[in-house]
Amino acid sequence: MELLHAIGDGFLSVVGHLGLNTELMERYGPRFLDGVWVTLKLVGISVFLGALLALPLAVARVEGGKFLSRLAFGYSYFFRGTPLLAQTFLVYYGAGQFREQLTDIGLWWFFRDAFNCAVFTFTLNTAAYQSEILRGGIQSLPAGQVEAAFSLGLSRFLAYRKVVLPQAIAIGLRPLGNELILMIKSSAIASVITVYDLMGVTRLAFSRSYDMEVYLWAAVLYLLMVEVVRRVWDVLERRLNRHLLISR
Repeated sequence: MELLHAIGDGFLSVVGHLGLNTELMERYGPRFLDGVWVTLKLVGISVFLGALLALPLAVARVEGGKFLSRLAFGYSYFFRGTPLLAQTFLVYYGAGQFREQLTDIGLWWFFRDAFNCAVFTFTLNTAAYQSEILRGGIQSLPAGQVEAAFSLGLSRFLAYRKVVLPQAIAIGLRPLGNELILMIKSSAIASVITVYDLMGVTRLAFSRSYDMEVYLWAAVLYLLMVEVVRRVWDVLERRLNRHLLISR
């Protein structure tokens, strides 16, 4: 949070030099920083949990047999083929239709919170995309990679853990970074279910000030987050691909 406040002070200084509304920035600047923090939490948790879910989904697509493969495909097909906004509404408003049942099983505390509903929906959505990226990485590897692992006495689990998945992740690192960037931009959808992320704070500030300038600030802050992720991902990709031998 101290880093966010330092960024805010610098941003306020830039606003002043550009001749923009410093009074408005002084009033809503701290709220914007809180919104950035909520956005980062929302995206970070969702992408991390989505990655955990994507691994078994990708393996099921490749190794799961007829039933599991079709089940994993159906999951991916639904979440990649329907709008994230519709999915968010379905979870947030749909959960209220089952309040009694969710209360009986002790889950209403989770679904009554808008932030939790956004995390749940975004996790399911990004898992579908990440699983397809990993599936593509796995299937791009030569069959001899797995056969060589088996010939060394590795089980299928160890073969995937030590041979297949590290290379598949390295191959899919760039599209995985693109997915992270898309999630940062798509996180603005959470504002429509009363989550005060960056876009939620922006809408609040506009409703009280009627100054379109606040949307410019939001656009700049989203751009800064995306640029930081892009640069970090470039460094990460160079370092990982430098040490991993990828057969193409």
